[in-house]
Amino acid sequence: MEEVKKEKVKLKETWTVLKKTWPYAKKYKKLLFLYSFVLIIDFLINLITPLLSAKQLLSLNKGLLEKLIFVSTIILFLELLRNIVFYISRKLYFKFYYKMLNDIQRNLTEETLKLDIKEIDAHSSGVFIDRLTKDTENLSDIISMSMFYLSKIITDIGIIGAIFVVSKEMFIYCLITLFIIFWIEKTNANLWFTRSKKNRELNEKNSGLIAEIVRGIRDIKVLNYGTSFIKKVMDKIENANKAQLDLALEQRKYDLISGSMQDISGFLFIILGVILIKTNRLTIDNLIVIYMYQTRIYNLLYSITNFNEQTKRFTLSASRVFEITEGKFKKEKFGKKHLDKIEGNFEFKNVTFGYEKDRKILKNISFKIKANETVAFVGKSGEGKTTIFNLIDRLYKVDSGKITIDGFDINTLDKDSIRDNISIITQSPYIFNFSIKENLKVSKDDATDEEIIEACKIAQLHDYIMTLPDKYDTLVGEGGLTLSGGQRQRLAIARALLKKTEIILFDEATSALDNETQKQVQKAINSMKGEYTILIIAHRLSTVIDADRLLLINKGKVEAEGTHKELLKTSETYKELYEKELE
Repeated sequence: MEEVKKEKVKLKETWTVLKKTWPYAKKYKKLLFLYSFVLIIDFLINLITPLLSAKQLLSLNKGLLEKLIFVSTIILFLELLRNIVFYISRKLYFKFYYKMLNDIQRNLTEETLKLDIKEIDAHSSGVFIDRLTKDTENLSDIISMSMFYLSKIITDIGIIGAIFVVSKEMFIYCLITLFIIFWIEKTNANLWFTRSKKNRELNEKNSGLIAEIVRGIRDIKVLNYGTSFIKKVMDKIENANKAQLDLALEQRKYDLISGSMQDISGFLFIILGVILIKTNRLTIDNLIVIYMYQTRIYNLLYSITNFNEQTKRFTLSASRVFEITEGKFKKEKFGKKHLDKIEGNFEFKNVTFGYEKDRKILKNISFKIKANETVAFVGKSGEGKTTIFNLIDRLYKVDSGKITIDGFDINTLDKDSIRDNISIITQSPYIFNFSIKENLKVSKDDATDEEIIEACKIAQLHDYIMTLPDKYDTLVGEGGLTLSGGQRQRLAIARALLKKTEIILFDEATSALDNETQKQVQKAINSMKGEYTILIIAHRLSTVIDADRLLLINKGKVEAEGTHKELLKTSETYKELYEKELE
């Protein structure tokens, strides 16, 4: 009884995720209709061919050579037609599959980009990589594969019906055999489903580790950390592979039992047939017909088992995909208020925030920034400066207090009001494996060549680009590996300038530049003063002494604020930092 309840729950779960998947498929109903029509033709051919093959053998046995040639000609025609039907069905199947796969992967990518940044922080990249690739493939496969297997099942059920007409005894024997082998295969499929779910979680972690190896290969080499790193990674990979091996061995055991059972049933089929012929309850002709149908009986079992396995794989993959699109993973939430353009006034009112609940980075911090003001945030590392930028760009939500932009609570503004009006240049900008031009267009897709060149000139990058063989069409590799650290930061600066937002945040944006280039970029930043709201985080105080104001952040609070000269007079902490830099 308990087993029946479990099956009902599984069927209900499968039906639920199937309904959620259907919207992706219904856009291509025409392809599905054509695919269904072709499968019906295939169904008819499969139903007729075994019967004709039996007649072929009977004609040969009785010496009816003309009839043999006639039946063989029909079979040839049907087999050629089957090949054409198979080609068309595969063509329709793959068209449908890849169209649906594109839609699912696009939707999942969009939903992944909506995830709360804390969810990204809490999980390895493998969690999302596996779902974007393997799981979406399984999800896309279900509709067309279901139709394929259902057509096979219907065909083979028709054949069993034909056996029932010929011999009731053989029909009962076939049903008993099917039941036994199906029970073995079903037990195997349930085992796969239970263990595969756990194995997928291990594989997600492994995907993340492998991604770490590729991304961090340079540091691994430089630190000569290869042996230790490989040992650490391989321990985890071996655990996952062992789990996969255990599952594979267990399934092979069931394959052995199932295969042996099929061989035994085939032998008993002949014995039963002989008995029925000797007792005049079956003719030799009918036994040959049933024998020709026998392989199709096992095809029915194969189709049902595979359909069951596909359904379980689909349910597992669908549940993992829909965890991202609609449930388990928390999404970013924005307000509904839209501002086409903002002036650039900021205020932090008693803001408290921590990445972890029991460790607060910012503690009841308050300050104001006026539009078109250039303000620098200074202080020791780890005091919360970058965190302030993360909160301004709404990557994280404050634990308490309020942040306002032009007087509006940041939580009431929609995503475009915030992200379209703020550019942030980090100390470790991510450069995509695109060309230089494509990397720049990430911030403004419709940017003209003139705008791109102007932004690169301001960022002191244009002259370098012109020395490259492919100029702006040069590919930069994953993470911008063909560029130096300084070139990557200048590319990120150009990318931000191209966006032309009212607010620009520089988070140690000149830290990887040589002194001469830093001076040039600093001139570019200074030339923007008065036109943009510019916020700068800098450990080198010499780069921000010309800012309108400096805010000294210490222990998550504003300890002091003022101009460089004012702070030298009023803040001992700032004076110590500045004098230490001069040493």
